[in-house]
Amino acid sequence: MKTVNSIRIEAVGTPPTDADVQGLADLLVDTVTSGSAVSFLPPLSRGEAEQWWRNALSSRPARAIVLVARSGASIAGTVQVQPAWAPNQPHRGEIVKLMVGSPHRGSGIGARLMDAIERASQEAGYRLLTLDTKRGDGAERLYRKSGWIEAGVIPRYALNPDGTFHDTVIFYKEFG
Repeated sequence: MKTVNSIRIEAVGTPPTDADVQGLADLLVDTVTSGSAVSFLPPLSRGEAEQWWRNALSSRPARAIVLVARSGASIAGTVQVQPAWAPNQPHRGEIVKLMVGSPHRGSGIGARLMDAIERASQEAGYRLLTLDTKRGDGAERLYRKSGWIEAGVIPRYALNPDGTFHDTVIFYKEFG
């Protein structure tokens, strides 16, 4: 297993730096190119990825949390919590876009990002988190190992790059 001692996990600032947007765009392109299910299909250009990140970061709700795992000057991974939009759900957030760059996979960065986003979410007042992931993906194993509870499976939820569909697993985690 690769070492993660030199990895720093930090919140992305408001506004984000150009270097952060570019690093997140590179990470998104790498993630999509390697076949991970993060809402995009290949080919995804760096320009498209950069524009998506600029829009996502500039329009994020005040209670959103975006974390990055830094390896030196580069971004090795990221994860977010987005608040529920509904007025009767101020206690709920959704974990989205957990990504670890292909050179860093299997090093424990995903688990560290999830631990950090759970702590940050609790500190921000979230009491219930939800997420979804492609059935059978490595992320599903990570969530199960981290104590997330399966709520169910939705068949044919999203497209794979080859045009077939994959199922998604919905998970949740509550905090006291």
